[in-house]
Amino acid sequence: MSAPPPVVLASASSARRAVLVGAGVAFTVVRSGVDEDAVKAELVAAGAGPQAVAEALAQRKAAAVSKVRPGLVIGADQTLELEGRLYDKAGDLAAAAARLRELRGRAHRLHSAVAVAQDGRAVWAQTVSATLTMRAFSDAFLNAYLATEGDAALGSVGCYRLEGLGVQLFDAIDGDYFTILGLPLMGLLELLRAKGALQA
Repeated sequence: MSAPPPVVLASASSARRAVLVGAGVAFTVVRSGVDEDAVKAELVAAGAGPQAVAEALAQRKAAAVSKVRPGLVIGADQTLELEGRLYDKAGDLAAAAARLRELRGRAHRLHSAVAVAQDGRAVWAQTVSATLTMRAFSDAFLNAYLATEGDAALGSVGCYRLEGLGVQLFDAIDGDYFTILGLPLMGLLELLRAKGALQA
């Protein structure tokens, strides 16, 4: 009986690592080295929308690591879309405050793409989206929220962690929890079982 293929996560995201650990997946982490800002700028200049950007980045990350590491390489990316516009991560807390004021009282979409490559080629990909509606929170709440979260708020494009205090920013959430964390999990687990990396 052959050994199960190793699983490699081509992402430095602590949220994605936590999702896989929680699901009982054994894996190693290898940063992809993909220049995400350059790729994003190239894609946007070519007319790609927020969902297509997430998909392309996930695929490029997986492919880049798969060329140098054996096994099943997982690449993932997430983009935030508000009324058709693509948003990047806030650079500092002042920018985070401005971002949250812009999202306040409105619905935005998160596009979470995951791709798996093996032996340098893509073998599977999936994109799942979620719609989140922020409540009309007060400036006092916003200030207290950012004071509590600090730089942790800068780790996601929406400036929130749904698994923490960030859940208080919302009125309604329509979508899969793992999608919002940045790693659509159900389809990925099915793929890992099919490939022998997890017990069926």
